[in-house]
Amino acid sequence: MHRMRSASSYMAIVACLVLAAGPSKQARSQPAASPATAASLDYEFFKAKVQPIFLAKRAGHTRCVVCHTINNAPLHLVPLSAGSATWNEQQSRQNFELVQRVAAPGLLESPLLKHPLAEQAGGDPHHGGGQQFSWQQDPEW
Repeated sequence: MHRMRSASSYMAIVACLVLAAGPSKQARSQPAASPATAASLDYEFFKAKVQPIFLAKRAGHTRCVVCHTINNAPLHLVPLSAGSATWNEQQSRQNFELVQRVAAPGLLESPLLKHPLAEQAGGDPHHGGGQQFSWQQDPEW
């Protein structure tokens, strides 16, 4: 159960990814497209703001990295190198590629984002990592 609680932290990361989604450089230089095609995920934002959430220890929960490097869930992360506290550049890029498979830029109603929320806040009662965020206004969500 302790290991499963960390899975919900990945939702915080996905939330950050969705919030970080903005027009790509190419999209900004072209006429506006539909919201679905104009949004993209930003690697530098992911690396600086989102990826650390997977490594953060939250009270009463295991770090996301613990489960999401060994599980078969839709959100899977690259394992840390032995003795490392964070991912190297190559691993960060691999994580970004993996996250892009499950993140929907600009979609705040994504089941992936709501997964770690408390049920009262619209969360999923079946998240193996627990309900790490009591409401959508939680600064860490």
